[in-house]
Amino acid sequence: MRWLCTGAAVALVACSTAGFSDDFGDCGHPLQAPLRARAELSIDARPAGIEIVGSDTETVRVSCTVGDSERAQDVKLRFSGGDESGKLTVTAPFEHGSLQVRVEVPRKTNLRIHTPAGQVTVEHVVGNKDIDLYAGQITISSTEAWNYRSIDASVIIGDVRAAAYGIDKGGFFRSFTREIPDGDYRIRAHLITGQIDLQ
Repeated sequence: MRWLCTGAAVALVACSTAGFSDDFGDCGHPLQAPLRARAELSIDARPAGIEIVGSDTETVRVSCTVGDSERAQDVKLRFSGGDESGKLTVTAPFEHGSLQVRVEVPRKTNLRIHTPAGQVTVEHVVGNKDIDLYAGQITISSTEAWNYRSIDASVIIGDVRAAAYGIDKGGFFRSFTREIPDGDYRIRAHLITGQIDLQ
């Protein structure tokens, strides 16, 4: 009976971890993993320029460049999770302002992004967006009509611009919030210092 219970426990663990894996890459070797449309992707990155672009494939593909090509393999890319929810981590043992990361995701993806500093650009991605930086710039653009039920964009020092809503604010403690009952998604974008641009 004890062996039967042990076997059942092992099978349960195997089932619970099925579909979950870790994929690795670096600036010399792009990373690619399955990611379904409408999945949630969390990105935790060292200071960098991060470009997130929507695509028509159900994969996440991550590539990067760095000024010193000899250190390309020192920048580590790791994707953990499964095709419905995953986390991308970008780490490096050095500070380098020229690090640029490109992340291609399904066009319908929910994003949660945190990086201490840099420039985060999101283009043609439909879904919820939660973006948090200490310093830098956040730009969210789309060729489709804005369809958000909740928008919360704020900076402590800097600018908040939302062309679709006629908003252009600069200075201290600037913010823009809007609730739209028939919208589908939500945006939360926060900076301590820098610029938020909703295009």
